[in-house]
Amino acid sequence: GERGESRMASVEAAAEHERILREIESTDTNCIGPTLRSVYDGQEHGLFMDKLEGRIRNHDREIEKMCNHHFQGFVDSITELLKVRGEAQKLKSQVIDTNRRLQEDGKEVRMDELRQCRLQQCNIAATIDKLSHCLPVLEMYSRLQEQMKARRYYPALRTLEQLEHTCLPRASHYRFCTIMAENILVLRTQIRDIAMSDLKDFLESIRKHSDKIGETAMKQAQLQRTLDSALSHQQRTGLSRRPRKEAGQSTEVNGQGGSPVSEQDSGILDVEDEEEEEELPGAQDLVDFSPVYRCLHIYTVLGARDTFESYYRKQRRKQARLVLQPHSNMHETLDGYRMFFNHIVGFFVVEDHVLHTTRGLVNRAYVEELWELALSKTIAALRTHSSYCTDPDLVLDLKNLIVLFADTLQGYGFLVNQLFDMLLEMREQYGEILLKKWSGTFRQILDQDNYSPIPVSMEEEYRCIVGQFPFQDPELEKLPYPKKLPFSAFVPKVYVQVKEFIYACLKFSEDLHLSSTEIDDMIRKSTNLLLTRTLSNCLQYAIKKKNVGLAELVQIIINTTHLEQSCHFLEGFISNITNIPPDTINATKLYGMATFKDARHTAEEEIYTNLNQKIDQFLQLADYDWIAPQAGSQASDYLSDLIAFLCSTFAVFTNLPGKVAQTACMSACKHLSTSLLQLLLEADVRQVSMGALQQFNLDVKECERFARAGPVPGFQGDTLLLAFIDLRQLLDLFTQWDWSTYLADYGRPTCKYLRVNPHTALALLEKMKDTSRKNNVFAQFRKNERDKQKLIDTVVKQLRNLISTQQS
Repeated sequence: GERGESRMASVEAAAEHERILREIESTDTNCIGPTLRSVYDGQEHGLFMDKLEGRIRNHDREIEKMCNHHFQGFVDSITELLKVRGEAQKLKSQVIDTNRRLQEDGKEVRMDELRQCRLQQCNIAATIDKLSHCLPVLEMYSRLQEQMKARRYYPALRTLEQLEHTCLPRASHYRFCTIMAENILVLRTQIRDIAMSDLKDFLESIRKHSDKIGETAMKQAQLQRTLDSALSHQQRTGLSRRPRKEAGQSTEVNGQGGSPVSEQDSGILDVEDEEEEEELPGAQDLVDFSPVYRCLHIYTVLGARDTFESYYRKQRRKQARLVLQPHSNMHETLDGYRMFFNHIVGFFVVEDHVLHTTRGLVNRAYVEELWELALSKTIAALRTHSSYCTDPDLVLDLKNLIVLFADTLQGYGFLVNQLFDMLLEMREQYGEILLKKWSGTFRQILDQDNYSPIPVSMEEEYRCIVGQFPFQDPELEKLPYPKKLPFSAFVPKVYVQVKEFIYACLKFSEDLHLSSTEIDDMIRKSTNLLLTRTLSNCLQYAIKKKNVGLAELVQIIINTTHLEQSCHFLEGFISNITNIPPDTINATKLYGMATFKDARHTAEEEIYTNLNQKIDQFLQLADYDWIAPQAGSQASDYLSDLIAFLCSTFAVFTNLPGKVAQTACMSACKHLSTSLLQLLLEADVRQVSMGALQQFNLDVKECERFARAGPVPGFQGDTLLLAFIDLRQLLDLFTQWDWSTYLADYGRPTCKYLRVNPHTALALLEKMKDTSRKNNVFAQFRKNERDKQKLIDTVVKQLRNLISTQQS
């Protein structure tokens, strides 16, 4: 056991000695003390020394190996070093020799001259240095003078800035630089004044040429509209206005006073690429905007941009007010309006271009404010001047011009709704002017008409008239030529004119951005006004004017009947041109039928009145001998003439609607009956003999014969005779002297003389009593006369009693 323990101890000691040796090899010599101490403190000191000796021997053997390996290289290096030493000795002897010779040669050189030369060299160098500072200043000043001379003021201003801030400070102590520095302010002011002068010239130029600019813009808008309508399915751009580059790509001035595209163009419009050059140039291309851009750049660099903006806007506002003042005689011709519009369009084309090619010189709010002012003044001027206009063609041309004006400015982004609203107002005025014009046309047609059925002698004539007016009559078509149409020439003429009026209304409604329904409604309302007001008044005038004969009135009734029947064709005509079916809900209906009915009723009344007037004229020719002892053998001449007239008149009535002819005939007979009775009872007729009464009875019988003959078909039985029944019963009572029956049956429905009024009978009896007394000188000697006189007196008393009883 002891042996095993000692072996363990020696193994541990050996391991510890190995660790100490590694530590001595790897540790710095300054820190080796503690390691050695641990050896001395241990018990195996001798054993450690043996190990250390062994380690030393190992290291010596390694050193020896390494020296043997590197020895040849060391020997070669020593040999090289010995060679170099020999060369160095040679070089040293050569340098000493060269130095000696140089010292000997230098004794002959003059030091003063060398010093002087050296000073000159220094002066030349100093001069070159000073010139290098001055020359850029002079070159730049020279360039500035050239730029001023060439009127390139913006580059000149840039040069001036560079001169002031870069070049002059480097040479500020020279007198010429001081003079230059003093001159800079003068030059700046000069450039600013010249730029402002150019701007003023520019403003004056665009004021003078704004009409030309506007004219070009409107022509382009017109061309664009034509192209759009011809090629409605293809997008066309760049004709009414050239496409602009994006903001910032054209000659704009940025907030830091950026320079123009180049020194030369200084703000002139960009040159478009080849494709764009083939298109029409814009209206703005007529203007060289470079003075504006140049002036803007210059004022921006000078830090006076606000002053420039304020001045530009103020001057343009003044020009706008001038442009918006129309000439006092503008309404006289279309050219007056065109020039007015051209100036306004030209003004806004320029402003719009300035808005899009300069950043902030004018802004959208400023342009819109100017447009609001222009819009209100333009509309006011148009309202005033168009109100003087009486020519519908001029109003229509003006409307087309306003639409073009609106479309042009809309193409530049301006709101034009108010102009279209004003055009709707103008449409009302246009309608009134049309109505006045058509009133004259209708009057002329009615005045020139012969009021006779239209004769046609050949098929072409017939087809021509039927082509103008919708007329169909299968019976008439079967008849051989020559034949007559039932209406007179004014029917197709009036119908054609109504259609022309509708076309005229449609023309105004075009291009107003209205729906088909709105156009249809407008046309129908206008046509209603034409029929119910204008045509109606013309027909009433034609019917009621002096010297209109019965034949004319009859023809007017026939004509209006045909025109009334044509109204639904007019409905169809309007529907065709507006594409709105006539049965659409809320569609305005034509009131033409009422117009023609009213005219027909007026004509009928006029016929009745006219007939009565004719009858009165014949009755004025009546010349009765009221105290004639006996009657003649036949009716009075005046009455025979009257009956003949009535027969011929009612023969003309064959084409009239039956009811009208019957009413006219009955009215004439009643008027004749009433007038004859009035003739008999006139206050001027103081005495009436039985002979005169017999003659009067003959005339009434003639009237009854006329009535019985049925001058107008359609009366049932003896209906027409009833017109004369009052006269018949009165005359029967007197001629048959049937007073007993009259007085006995008076008041009964079955009375034979039911229509005889006691007042009338008494008045006539009084006239007969006077006759009996005054006209028969020997009446008292004749018994029968005396008896008759007594009988009359008795009847008179009885009639008076009857009247007083009736009154009570």
